[in-house]
Amino acid sequence: MTYVVVARWVAKAGNEEAVAAAIDKLVEPSRSEPECLRYIPNRSIADPRVFLLFEEYTDEAAYQTHAASEHFARYGLGEGIPLLESREREFYEPLA
Repeated sequence: MTYVVVARWVAKAGNEEAVAAAIDKLVEPSRSEPECLRYIPNRSIADPRVFLLFEEYTDEAAYQTHAASEHFARYGLGEGIPLLESREREFYEPLA
């Protein structure tokens, strides 16, 4: 059974494009992780400050590896997350 993460990031006003740039830097290295099955960033049409990241990993350990990666430390923790008003994460397992 795979491990799904849904992360909702809301940028502080005026930081939308910097957050979008940080997320963009995360895409390629995250998708290159051998146990990352999907890494799909989305941006709200109604509110450009809101981002939804849909991630799927082979298991929870693979997600923990992603969370400990150099690219997440640099672009997520270092560039994107400090510019957020809020950050929420939910964890799921597929039903089928």
